[in-house]
Amino acid sequence: MGSIFGHMFRVSTWGESHGAGVGVVVDGVPPRVAIDPDAIQAELDRRRPGQSRITTQRREADQVEILSGVHDGHSLGTPIAMMVRNADARSKDYGEMATRYRPSHADYTYQAKYGTRAVAGGGRASARETVGRVAAGAIARQLLATLGVELLAWVATVADISADVDPASDPASDPTADPTRLTRDAVEANPVRCPDPDAAERMFARIDAARKAGDSLGGVIGAIARGVPPGWGEPVFDKLDADLAKAMLSLPAAKGFEVGSGFAGTHLSGSQHNDPFYADDSGRIRTRSNHSGGIQGGISNGEDILLRVAFKPTATILQPQETVDSDGQATTLAPRGRHDPCVLPRAVPIVEAMMALVLADHYLRHRGQCG
Repeated sequence: MGSIFGHMFRVSTWGESHGAGVGVVVDGVPPRVAIDPDAIQAELDRRRPGQSRITTQRREADQVEILSGVHDGHSLGTPIAMMVRNADARSKDYGEMATRYRPSHADYTYQAKYGTRAVAGGGRASARETVGRVAAGAIARQLLATLGVELLAWVATVADISADVDPASDPASDPTADPTRLTRDAVEANPVRCPDPDAAERMFARIDAARKAGDSLGGVIGAIARGVPPGWGEPVFDKLDADLAKAMLSLPAAKGFEVGSGFAGTHLSGSQHNDPFYADDSGRIRTRSNHSGGIQGGISNGEDILLRVAFKPTATILQPQETVDSDGQATTLAPRGRHDPCVLPRAVPIVEAMMALVLADHYLRHRGQCG
Protein backbone atom coordinates (compact mmCIF):
# COMPACT_ATOMS: atom_id res chain seq x y z
CA MET A 1 0.00 0.00 0.00
CA GLY A 2 2.82 2.43 0.81
CA SER A 3 5.22 1.63 -2.02
CA ILE A 4 3.77 4.14 -4.54
CA PHE A 5 4.84 7.80 -4.60
CA GLY A 6 3.62 10.74 -6.67
CA HIS A 7 0.49 11.72 -8.55
CA MET A 8 1.32 12.33 -12.21
CA PHE A 9 4.99 11.32 -12.11
CA ARG A 10 4.34 8.10 -10.23
CA VAL A 11 6.86 5.56 -8.98
CA SER A 12 6.42 2.17 -7.38
CA THR A 13 9.50 0.53 -5.87
CA TRP A 14 9.75 -3.20 -5.23
CA GLY A 15 12.13 -5.83 -3.88
CA GLU A 16 13.82 -6.83 -0.64
CA SER A 17 17.41 -6.35 0.46
CA HIS A 18 18.32 -10.03 0.08
CA GLY A 19 15.84 -11.02 -2.61
CA ALA A 20 16.62 -11.63 -6.26
CA GLY A 21 16.69 -7.93 -7.01
CA VAL A 22 15.22 -4.49 -6.43
CA GLY A 23 13.68 -2.05 -8.83
CA VAL A 24 11.04 0.46 -9.76
CA VAL A 25 8.22 1.15 -12.18
CA VAL A 26 7.93 4.79 -13.29
CA ASP A 27 4.60 5.86 -14.77
CA GLY A 28 3.65 9.25 -16.15
CA VAL A 29 6.89 10.12 -17.93
CA PRO A 30 5.86 12.21 -20.94
CA PRO A 31 6.63 10.67 -24.34
CA ARG A 32 9.69 11.64 -26.38
CA VAL A 33 11.84 12.63 -23.39
CA ALA A 34 15.48 11.73 -24.06
CA ILE A 35 16.51 8.98 -21.63
CA ASP A 36 20.22 8.37 -21.10
CA PRO A 37 20.87 4.97 -19.45
CA ASP A 38 24.43 6.05 -18.62
CA ALA A 39 23.08 8.96 -16.57
CA ILE A 40 20.85 6.55 -14.64
CA GLN A 41 23.81 4.26 -14.02
CA ALA A 42 25.95 7.19 -12.90
CA GLU A 43 23.45 8.05 -10.16
CA LEU A 44 23.28 4.41 -9.04
CA ASP A 45 27.08 4.31 -8.92
CA ARG A 46 27.00 7.24 -6.49
CA ARG A 47 24.58 5.34 -4.24
CA ARG A 48 26.08 1.84 -4.47
CA PRO A 49 27.84 0.20 -1.50
CA GLY A 50 31.56 -0.45 -1.19
CA GLN A 51 32.73 2.99 -2.31
CA SER A 52 35.24 3.47 0.50
CA ARG A 53 36.11 2.09 3.91
CA ILE A 54 33.52 4.38 5.55
CA THR A 55 30.65 2.71 3.68
CA THR A 56 29.25 -0.80 3.88
CA GLN A 57 31.52 -3.37 2.26
CA ARG A 58 28.67 -5.19 0.55
CA ARG A 59 29.81 -5.58 -3.06
CA GLU A 60 27.10 -4.79 -5.57
CA ALA A 61 27.64 -3.55 -9.12
CA ASP A 62 24.07 -2.17 -9.13
CA GLN A 63 23.90 -2.50 -12.91
CA VAL A 64 20.53 -1.19 -14.07
CA GLU A 65 18.39 -3.04 -16.60
CA ILE A 66 15.70 -1.02 -18.38
CA LEU A 67 12.92 -3.48 -19.12
CA SER A 68 10.24 -1.30 -20.72
CA GLY A 69 9.07 2.16 -21.67
CA VAL A 70 12.19 3.34 -23.55
CA HIS A 71 12.89 2.95 -27.27
CA ASP A 72 15.71 4.44 -29.34
CA GLY A 73 16.82 6.53 -26.37
CA HIS A 74 13.45 8.17 -25.73
CA SER A 75 10.51 7.56 -23.42
CA LEU A 76 7.43 6.01 -24.99
CA GLY A 77 4.97 7.54 -22.54
CA THR A 78 4.33 4.08 -21.13
CA PRO A 79 5.57 2.70 -17.78
CA ILE A 80 9.34 2.47 -17.49
CA ALA A 81 10.43 -0.60 -15.52
CA MET A 82 13.98 -0.87 -14.19
CA MET A 83 15.68 -3.63 -12.23
CA VAL A 84 18.96 -4.12 -10.37
CA ARG A 85 19.87 -7.67 -9.41
CA ASN A 86 21.24 -8.47 -5.96
CA ALA A 87 24.57 -10.28 -6.10
CA ASP A 88 26.26 -10.13 -2.68
CA ALA A 89 23.60 -10.97 -0.10
CA ARG A 90 24.78 -12.86 2.98
CA SER A 91 21.58 -14.02 4.59
CA LYS A 92 23.42 -16.29 7.03
CA ASP A 93 24.57 -13.20 8.94
CA TYR A 94 20.98 -12.63 10.07
CA GLY A 95 20.19 -16.03 11.60
CA GLU A 96 19.75 -15.03 15.24
CA MET A 97 17.82 -11.91 14.21
CA ALA A 98 14.93 -14.13 13.14
CA THR A 99 13.83 -14.20 16.78
CA ARG A 100 15.67 -11.21 18.27
CA TYR A 101 14.68 -7.65 17.48
CA ARG A 102 17.49 -5.25 16.62
CA PRO A 103 17.21 -1.98 18.59
CA SER A 104 15.93 0.98 16.54
CA HIS A 105 15.35 -1.18 13.45
CA ALA A 106 12.02 -2.02 11.84
CA ASP A 107 12.18 -5.69 12.90
CA TYR A 108 9.56 -5.47 15.64
CA THR A 109 7.28 -2.98 13.90
CA TYR A 110 7.15 -4.96 10.64
CA GLN A 111 6.38 -8.10 12.63
CA ALA A 112 3.68 -6.25 14.57
CA LYS A 113 2.08 -4.93 11.39
CA TYR A 114 2.28 -7.90 9.02
CA GLY A 115 2.79 -10.90 11.30
CA THR A 116 5.79 -11.82 9.16
CA ARG A 117 8.90 -10.14 7.81
CA ALA A 118 11.93 -10.59 5.61
CA VAL A 119 14.62 -11.13 8.22
CA ALA A 120 17.75 -10.99 6.07
CA GLY A 121 19.01 -7.46 5.53
CA GLY A 122 15.85 -5.87 6.86
CA GLY A 123 13.81 -6.61 3.74
CA ARG A 124 11.91 -3.55 2.52
CA ALA A 125 13.12 -1.49 5.47
CA SER A 126 16.69 -1.73 4.17
CA ALA A 127 18.25 1.23 2.41
CA ARG A 128 18.69 -1.16 -0.51
CA GLU A 129 15.10 -0.25 -1.42
CA THR A 130 16.38 3.20 -2.41
CA VAL A 131 17.99 1.75 -5.55
CA GLY A 132 14.60 2.13 -7.23
CA ARG A 133 14.20 5.69 -5.98
CA VAL A 134 17.58 6.72 -7.37
CA ALA A 135 16.91 5.10 -10.75
CA ALA A 136 13.52 6.83 -10.97
CA GLY A 137 15.02 10.09 -9.75
CA ALA A 138 17.60 9.95 -12.54
CA ILE A 139 14.77 9.92 -15.08
CA ALA A 140 13.05 12.80 -13.29
CA ARG A 141 16.33 14.75 -13.40
CA GLN A 142 16.52 14.29 -17.16
CA LEU A 143 13.00 15.65 -17.52
CA LEU A 144 13.75 18.60 -15.23
CA ALA A 145 16.99 19.36 -17.07
CA THR A 146 14.96 20.20 -20.18
CA LEU A 147 13.39 22.98 -18.08
CA GLY A 148 16.72 24.27 -16.74
CA VAL A 149 16.24 22.83 -13.24
CA GLU A 150 19.41 21.64 -11.46
CA LEU A 151 19.66 19.70 -8.20
CA LEU A 152 22.56 19.33 -5.78
CA ALA A 153 22.89 17.87 -2.29
CA TRP A 154 25.87 17.63 0.04
CA VAL A 155 26.86 16.49 3.52
CA ALA A 156 26.47 19.53 5.74
CA THR A 157 27.23 18.01 9.15
CA VAL A 158 28.45 14.76 10.63
CA ALA A 159 27.91 14.54 14.38
CA ASP A 160 29.15 17.96 15.62
CA ILE A 161 31.35 18.72 12.61
CA SER A 162 29.79 21.26 10.24
CA ALA A 163 30.80 22.33 6.76
CA ASP A 164 31.16 26.02 5.95
CA VAL A 165 28.01 25.83 3.82
CA ASP A 166 24.62 26.63 5.28
CA PRO A 167 21.51 26.28 3.10
CA ALA A 168 19.52 28.35 5.60
CA SER A 169 21.94 31.27 5.46
CA ASP A 170 21.22 34.69 4.03
CA PRO A 171 23.66 35.15 1.12
CA ALA A 172 23.42 38.91 1.48
CA SER A 173 24.83 38.80 5.00
CA ASP A 174 27.05 35.72 4.71
CA PRO A 175 28.26 35.24 1.12
CA THR A 176 30.93 32.70 2.15
CA ALA A 177 28.16 30.28 3.12
CA ASP A 178 26.13 30.82 -0.06
CA PRO A 179 25.07 27.37 -1.33
CA THR A 180 24.27 28.81 -4.76
CA ARG A 181 28.02 28.71 -5.42
CA LEU A 182 28.35 24.98 -4.82
CA THR A 183 29.26 22.63 -7.65
CA ARG A 184 28.86 18.89 -8.04
CA ASP A 185 32.61 18.58 -8.56
CA ALA A 186 33.19 20.10 -5.12
CA VAL A 187 30.74 17.67 -3.53
CA GLU A 188 32.21 14.64 -5.29
CA ALA A 189 35.82 15.60 -4.53
CA ASN A 190 35.98 13.38 -1.42
CA PRO A 191 34.28 10.19 -0.19
CA VAL A 192 32.27 12.05 2.46
CA ARG A 193 30.61 14.22 -0.22
CA CYS A 194 31.22 17.37 1.79
CA PRO A 195 32.27 20.40 -0.30
CA ASP A 196 34.33 21.88 2.56
CA PRO A 197 37.71 20.04 2.31
CA ASP A 198 38.80 20.77 5.88
CA ALA A 199 35.49 19.66 7.36
CA ALA A 200 35.43 16.62 5.04
CA GLU A 201 38.78 15.45 6.35
CA ARG A 202 37.60 15.68 9.95
CA MET A 203 34.30 14.01 9.09
CA PHE A 204 36.08 11.10 7.42
CA ALA A 205 38.30 10.58 10.47
CA ARG A 206 35.31 10.70 12.84
CA ILE A 207 33.30 8.23 10.74
CA ASP A 208 36.29 5.90 10.43
CA ALA A 209 36.81 5.97 14.20
CA ALA A 210 33.14 5.08 14.74
CA ARG A 211 33.52 2.23 12.24
CA LYS A 212 36.52 0.81 14.08
CA ALA A 213 34.60 1.03 17.36
CA GLY A 214 31.63 -0.81 15.86
CA ASP A 215 29.53 2.32 16.31
CA SER A 216 27.77 4.82 14.03
CA LEU A 217 27.12 8.53 13.49
CA GLY A 218 24.36 10.75 12.12
CA GLY A 219 24.25 14.18 10.56
CA VAL A 220 22.54 16.53 8.14
CA ILE A 221 22.37 16.75 4.36
CA GLY A 222 21.75 20.08 2.68
CA ALA A 223 20.20 20.36 -0.78
CA ILE A 224 19.37 23.00 -3.36
CA ALA A 225 17.19 23.09 -6.45
CA ARG A 226 18.12 25.85 -8.90
CA GLY A 227 16.01 27.11 -11.76
CA VAL A 228 12.58 26.08 -10.42
CA PRO A 229 10.11 28.58 -11.90
CA PRO A 230 7.44 30.27 -9.80
CA GLY A 231 4.07 28.58 -9.54
CA TRP A 232 4.82 24.93 -8.71
CA GLY A 233 2.88 23.54 -5.74
CA GLU A 234 -0.66 22.41 -4.98
CA PRO A 235 -2.15 24.08 -1.86
CA VAL A 236 -3.45 23.38 0.56
CA PHE A 237 -2.66 19.76 1.36
CA ASP A 238 -0.11 19.12 -1.39
CA LYS A 239 2.07 22.15 -0.81
CA LEU A 240 5.46 21.84 -2.46
CA ASP A 241 7.29 21.98 0.87
CA ALA A 242 4.85 19.47 2.41
CA ASP A 243 5.50 16.99 -0.40
CA LEU A 244 9.25 17.53 -0.10
CA ALA A 245 8.98 16.86 3.64
CA LYS A 246 7.08 13.63 3.01
CA ALA A 247 9.62 12.57 0.41
CA MET A 248 12.59 13.16 2.67
CA LEU A 249 11.04 11.70 5.82
CA SER A 250 10.19 8.54 3.87
CA LEU A 251 13.92 7.84 3.52
CA PRO A 252 15.52 5.23 5.77
CA ALA A 253 17.10 6.85 8.87
CA ALA A 254 15.65 10.32 8.11
CA LYS A 255 14.44 12.02 11.29
CA GLY A 256 14.08 15.71 10.51
CA PHE A 257 13.34 18.16 7.70
CA GLU A 258 13.74 21.91 7.27
CA VAL A 259 13.10 24.24 4.35
CA GLY A 260 14.68 27.68 4.13
CA SER A 261 15.51 29.08 7.55
CA GLY A 262 13.82 26.11 9.21
CA PHE A 263 14.08 26.00 12.98
CA ALA A 264 16.72 28.74 12.97
CA GLY A 265 14.04 31.11 11.73
CA THR A 266 12.31 30.89 15.08
CA HIS A 267 15.12 33.03 16.52
CA LEU A 268 14.32 35.92 14.16
CA SER A 269 11.62 38.57 14.23
CA GLY A 270 9.22 38.99 11.35
CA SER A 271 11.05 42.09 10.17
CA GLN A 272 14.27 40.09 10.03
CA HIS A 273 12.77 36.96 8.53
CA ASN A 274 10.60 38.41 5.75
CA ASP A 275 12.03 38.24 2.22
CA PRO A 276 11.53 41.66 0.54
CA PHE A 277 10.48 41.58 -3.12
CA TYR A 278 12.11 43.59 -5.90
CA ALA A 279 12.21 43.51 -9.70
CA ASP A 280 15.60 42.82 -11.26
CA ASP A 281 16.92 44.46 -14.44
CA SER A 282 14.99 41.99 -16.60
CA GLY A 283 11.74 42.70 -14.77
CA ARG A 284 11.73 39.35 -12.99
CA ILE A 285 10.28 39.38 -9.48
CA ARG A 286 12.95 38.36 -6.97
CA THR A 287 13.50 38.36 -3.20
CA ARG A 288 16.50 40.02 -1.56
CA SER A 289 16.86 37.22 0.99
CA ASN A 290 15.68 33.63 0.90
CA HIS A 291 14.57 32.67 4.39
CA SER A 292 11.52 31.13 2.72
CA GLY A 293 13.76 28.63 0.93
CA GLY A 294 12.15 29.29 -2.44
CA ILE A 295 8.63 28.34 -1.35
CA GLN A 296 5.85 30.63 -0.09
CA GLY A 297 2.31 29.49 0.58
CA GLY A 298 3.33 26.04 -0.58
CA ILE A 299 4.19 27.37 -4.07
CA SER A 300 7.63 27.95 -5.58
CA ASN A 301 8.52 31.64 -5.92
CA GLY A 302 11.35 31.29 -8.43
CA GLU A 303 14.19 31.48 -5.91
CA ASP A 304 16.46 28.54 -5.12
CA ILE A 305 14.72 25.84 -3.09
CA LEU A 306 16.83 25.12 -0.02
CA LEU A 307 16.30 22.27 2.41
CA ARG A 308 18.02 20.19 5.05
CA VAL A 309 17.43 16.58 6.06
CA ALA A 310 18.58 15.10 9.39
CA PHE A 311 19.66 11.44 9.49
CA LYS A 312 20.03 9.45 12.68
CA PRO A 313 23.09 7.31 13.43
CA THR A 314 22.90 4.00 11.60
CA ALA A 315 20.85 1.60 13.73
CA THR A 316 23.16 -1.35 13.04
CA ILE A 317 26.17 -1.22 15.35
CA LEU A 318 28.59 -4.04 16.04
CA GLN A 319 28.27 -3.86 19.82
CA PRO A 320 26.21 -6.02 22.20
CA GLN A 321 22.84 -4.42 22.97
CA GLU A 322 19.92 -5.26 25.21
CA THR A 323 16.78 -6.41 23.43
CA VAL A 324 13.98 -8.98 23.60
CA ASP A 325 13.14 -11.98 21.48
CA SER A 326 9.85 -12.75 19.73
CA ASP A 327 8.54 -14.27 22.99
CA GLY A 328 9.26 -11.05 24.89
CA GLN A 329 12.19 -12.56 26.80
CA ALA A 330 15.13 -10.32 27.62
CA THR A 331 18.29 -11.13 25.71
CA THR A 332 21.29 -9.48 24.05
CA LEU A 333 22.24 -9.13 20.44
CA ALA A 334 25.49 -8.26 18.70
CA PRO A 335 24.48 -7.91 15.05
CA ARG A 336 26.69 -9.25 12.30
CA GLY A 337 26.60 -8.19 8.68
CA ARG A 338 27.78 -5.15 6.79
CA HIS A 339 26.54 -1.65 7.33
CA ASP A 340 27.38 2.01 6.84
CA PRO A 341 28.88 3.58 9.98
CA CYS A 342 27.30 6.81 8.67
CA VAL A 343 24.59 6.84 6.01
CA LEU A 344 25.17 10.41 4.86
CA PRO A 345 27.74 10.01 2.03
CA ARG A 346 25.53 7.49 0.21
CA ALA A 347 22.33 9.38 1.08
CA VAL A 348 23.37 12.44 -0.95
CA PRO A 349 22.21 11.02 -4.32
CA ILE A 350 19.08 9.63 -2.63
CA VAL A 351 18.08 13.08 -1.35
CA GLU A 352 18.67 14.49 -4.82
CA ALA A 353 16.52 11.72 -6.31
CA MET A 354 13.60 12.42 -3.99
CA MET A 355 13.81 16.15 -4.75
CA ALA A 356 13.72 15.31 -8.45
CA LEU A 357 10.67 13.06 -8.06
CA VAL A 358 8.71 15.71 -6.17
CA LEU A 359 9.63 18.51 -8.58
CA ALA A 360 8.89 16.43 -11.68
CA ASP A 361 5.50 15.50 -10.26
CA HIS A 362 4.64 19.10 -9.43
CA TYR A 363 5.80 20.28 -12.85
CA LEU A 364 3.39 17.87 -14.52
CA ARG A 365 0.58 18.76 -12.11
CA HIS A 366 1.09 22.47 -12.72
CA ARG A 367 1.18 21.97 -16.48
CA GLY A 368 -1.93 19.85 -16.36
CA GLN A 369 -3.96 22.41 -14.40
CA CYS A 370 -2.55 25.73 -15.55
CA GLY A 371 -1.04 24.95 -18.95
